[in-house]
Amino acid sequence: MRCTKKQSGLAVLLYGTLMSGCTSTMTSNPDVPVGQAAYQTIPATVPAPSVYAIAPKDVLQVRVFGEPDLSVEKARVDEAGFIQLPLAGQVKAAGRSAPEVTGEIAGILGRKYLKDPQVVVSVDEAAPRFVSVEGEVKVPGVYEMTSNTTLLGALARAQSPLVTAKLDQVVIFRTINGQRMAARFDLKDIRGGVSPDPIIMDGDVVVVGFSKIKGLWQDFLRTAPIFNAFAVFAR
Repeated sequence: MRCTKKQSGLAVLLYGTLMSGCTSTMTSNPDVPVGQAAYQTIPATVPAPSVYAIAPKDVLQVRVFGEPDLSVEKARVDEAGFIQLPLAGQVKAAGRSAPEVTGEIAGILGRKYLKDPQVVVSVDEAAPRFVSVEGEVKVPGVYEMTSNTTLLGALARAQSPLVTAKLDQVVIFRTINGQRMAARFDLKDIRGGVSPDPIIMDGDVVVVGFSKIKGLWQDFLRTAPIFNAFAVFAR
């Protein structure tokens, strides 16, 4: 089949555009760890804590035996990490275990109001945990997660990466000890079992990179009918 001059010109233009895409890469921070170094920042497994650490928005049950007026069935931990209780007042809860909070409440009541108070604190409702998924995924957004959600699980919630995704540039952002950290992973290696699937934690942000070459090819496929129509009318 013979091509018209204009068709040939379009082909040359497309080829040049695609080749320029091959020589360019997605902007990335060279300081972001990759490979084994990435798993030192964002580990594949997170050791289970020996005790549950109370978090903001958790709902606690506080019982003071023999003192129903001092007991609270649902004490929600506020954003600052505190609960409000009768007589005991404001008590720090977030980041502590239920026994630790129990000890503080019993201490406050024992010093000021009661003799040998018997207090029990338990977690009635754990606050939901969330992960944000952004970039080249079908449905970016914020998703609720379980304690064992992995990177693949988080991406599944966003209905998986798009065809334009750069699968070797999937970055997880995490705040560790007040410092924002990041690590880059290769999704192809994880899917193939070559690399482990890292555990996602509450507040993580997952960003899937964009492949310019795939994006240009998808643009060409979408505009191909226009090229054909132009070629017909140009005869």
